[in-house]
Amino acid sequence: MIYLTINGQDMELDVPLETPLLWVLRDHLNLTGTKYGYGIGHCGACTVHLNGKAAKSCMRTISQSANAEIVTIEGVSEEGLHPVQQAWIDEEVPQCGYCQSGQIMAATALLDQKPRPTDEEIDAAMTNICRCGSYVRIRKAIHKVARERAAQ
Repeated sequence: MIYLTINGQDMELDVPLETPLLWVLRDHLNLTGTKYGYGIGHCGACTVHLNGKAAKSCMRTISQSANAEIVTIEGVSEEGLHPVQQAWIDEEVPQCGYCQSGQIMAATALLDQKPRPTDEEIDAAMTNICRCGSYVRIRKAIHKVARERAAQ
């Protein structure tokens, strides 16, 4: 048995300890917003928050995630859209949309750690691959959220 907190809910799971967190989320918990890309930690489609930091769930086994607080795209906001999700819409970031949940999870973690990130900090933190190439709009959306938060 393994104990986790996922999207604020305590869970006890009986899965093989070497199972990647990604597959536990998708196959055992039906949290399919976390996507599978390459399975080798390069694309970031599987990004979740692990104890408040962006983590690639394809590279973490369930045993490495024990007793952790995990947030998926389904749990990123309790009331409607998260400001990053709204900025993604406002700035027309998505094209195909496949990478967007991982991108949003990486962006929310970045903004939690650096409320006013520079372009260089955004580039360093946003290691997720977008085949559509919407990087300029991603950066614009992150700056939009930073400005809105600073104005509050």
